[in-house]
Amino acid sequence: MKALIGRPGSVSGLVLRLGQCLFAAAAIGVMVSAYGFSSFTAFCYLIASMGLQVLWSFGLACLDIYSLTRKRDLQSPILVSLFVVGDWVTAALSLAAACSSAGITVLYTKDTDFCKHPQLTLHCGKFQIAVVFAFIAWALVAVSYHVMFWILLSSV
Repeated sequence: MKALIGRPGSVSGLVLRLGQCLFAAAAIGVMVSAYGFSSFTAFCYLIASMGLQVLWSFGLACLDIYSLTRKRDLQSPILVSLFVVGDWVTAALSLAAACSSAGITVLYTKDTDFCKHPQLTLHCGKFQIAVVFAFIAWALVAVSYHVMFWILLSSV
């Protein structure tokens, strides 16, 4: 079971973590560049959640780089259980933030047509792009969580 794609201390694990970090950072960047994002709690929550995701993924990417350069094994049950809990928490927060932001975005673009009024200067296109990036970051975290959970179960 040690040959899973995305396992800690492997090149595929590093690519997975860097993808999580980059898409979460892209969601933050696009959302912050949109005018009026701070008026909505869901968008502020998205930024906070993606910020946590960037920190967690970047830290684990650095750990993967260390493991690859030193040829160390990161698959001890204690480390993997820490990774499982961290991935589970960040995945849950990321999914909640992406869903709540998607709900607000759909409400304003489809249901109330606020984005079509010329008087309002909401950047609904940027909101939508940020939500898509957040869902991609969440999907990558979910993959990572499942790999870590499978490694933890196989080592017990």
